[in-house]
Amino acid sequence: MAEQCDVLIVGGGPVGGALAALLARGTSTDRAPLSVVVLEPRRLPALAPGAPIDLRVAAFSRASERVLRAAGAWDAIAAQRISPYERMRVWHESVTPTSPQVLVFDAAEAHEPNLGYIIELRLVQNELLNAAERAGARIMSAEFATLSIGEEHVHVETSAGAIHAKLVVGADGAQSAVRAAVGLTVELMSYGQTAIVANVATERPHEKTAWQRFLRTGTLAFLPLSDGTSSIVWSADDDVAKPLLDASPEAFGLELRKASDSALGDTRLVSERAAFPLRRLAAHRYVAHRCALVGDAAHVVHPLAGQGVNLGVLDAAALAELLLAARREREDLGALRVLRQYERWRKSETQVMATAIDTFDRVLAHGTGPLSRLAQRGLGWVNRSEELKRLFIRRALGTAGELPAVARMRANA
Repeated sequence: MAEQCDVLIVGGGPVGGALAALLARGTSTDRAPLSVVVLEPRRLPALAPGAPIDLRVAAFSRASERVLRAAGAWDAIAAQRISPYERMRVWHESVTPTSPQVLVFDAAEAHEPNLGYIIELRLVQNELLNAAERAGARIMSAEFATLSIGEEHVHVETSAGAIHAKLVVGADGAQSAVRAAVGLTVELMSYGQTAIVANVATERPHEKTAWQRFLRTGTLAFLPLSDGTSSIVWSADDDVAKPLLDASPEAFGLELRKASDSALGDTRLVSERAAFPLRRLAAHRYVAHRCALVGDAAHVVHPLAGQGVNLGVLDAAALAELLLAARREREDLGALRVLRQYERWRKSETQVMATAIDTFDRVLAHGTGPLSRLAQRGLGWVNRSEELKRLFIRRALGTAGELPAVARMRANA
């Protein structure tokens, strides 16, 4: 006999975990709570307190913090090794790191304690899945195989048996097997760049600051970590990235110092280097009958603004909000009239962000014409405008746009 559930989430990363916890907690006090199953075959063990900081980190915004709090995971996450950052310094290679043309965002100017947090993705994933389990969701260690969609349910075959669900959610990343099985198509574009990720020690302290320099060949970011080191994300043109990956650790450190214009002094690798090709992905449709896509299964954006995981967390919060409302109204969770509300909401928000990010990459990092030179000087103009800076800070905090209710809730709400 196939196992029965209301919502089957394929993929238990931060986005799938957030959706599971929000749905399970949202009906945990009901006489008939939603039955939620998460298919996650590679649930990683928690990191030991003294283990090296994982390479896979992300900047989580204020909006994401609020969603994780509503999901019941934030207190456990915040009790561990997270790194709040209080400032951002953004500049173009045509000026020095100390120039008045450097764009500086400071949390104090926005009357905020910080601008966000750099957190290991494994930590976020583990605590969200723990929160989902506490609320009644089931985490199933099994591989997705196939699915078929019927009028009343989705039949899903897994390595551990069959599942019948009213709704299946693809939270299984850019290579989504759910998306392929349903036949949802995507627009895919290569940036011709490779992202190099590593942890580095720097001569000067990072000062709880995220540093980002636009180069003619890409973008270099230093993200502050809790142990005083920094995570780098170097999005370099492919022909530039290859010799950097082939270089010795010492030579790579020298190139990194040069590319950062010595903003943090000497740099030294304290981890391996990882690399992945940069592509933009946009699903033409986020939903089908009894199926929805969230996170990277629906959209992948350039990492220069650090918005990828935050967009996915907001997807989870928006979908959870609409599904819980449909449940209260006794509507069919898998009906297109419910799911299309989610698609209209999140697709428009994501497209605005993706277009803005692509413009920054094209104009600030790679542009050479008059418009690009104007935009590069514009960083200094923004720095002198309190109104424009507040707008950018709101975007950095994730508090602009049409937000799900839980992303608007303050800690004392």
